[in-house]
Amino acid sequence: MKIYLAGPDVFLPDAIEIGRRKAAICARHSVSGLYPLDNAVDLSAADASLAIFKGNEAMMDAADAIIANLTPFRGPSADSGTVYELGYMAGRGKFCLAYSNDPAVYVERVKRIYGVTQSATGHLVDDDGLTVEDFGLPDNLMMIHTLDLHGARLVTPRQRPADIWHDLTSFEACVALAADRAIGKSN
Repeated sequence: MKIYLAGPDVFLPDAIEIGRRKAAICARHSVSGLYPLDNAVDLSAADASLAIFKGNEAMMDAADAIIANLTPFRGPSADSGTVYELGYMAGRGKFCLAYSNDPAVYVERVKRIYGVTQSATGHLVDDDGLTVEDFGLPDNLMMIHTLDLHGARLVTPRQRPADIWHDLTSFEACVALAADRAIGKSN
């Protein structure tokens, strides 16, 4: 089984090392991890962003599954590129797995960043008066139900790890789920 490893990990200062650690975890479970930074792209080229997009899309097309890191990135929700990749894979009928190293429900994470109050109609709203989604889910309902219907429930730790970007415990739980599925399909 080939698994596309999506997430904002590619923006970390040690992104290559994180990719190596994730690939090694995959190998220990007898699956293959496809990490976006495995693509060789000349970042100084005029079309570098398009080359990255096409390379990642080709990796996703070659993969059987995705493990998406939905740990909140630059805000209360998951990285937008990762969310696109999760939807892309679900739309192609691929097995979808994801984890978040922040176990808080979405509305609580929004409250950490924005003022949230109750409107006259009883809905929670942010500082701009926009409704805050409050279904008791860990992130936007579209992502969570994509996982429910196209793979497995979002994996989260009981407590937020000290280092949300380098703790790979929840990632490894996703790899184990994927490996179990691969074994089940081969029997």
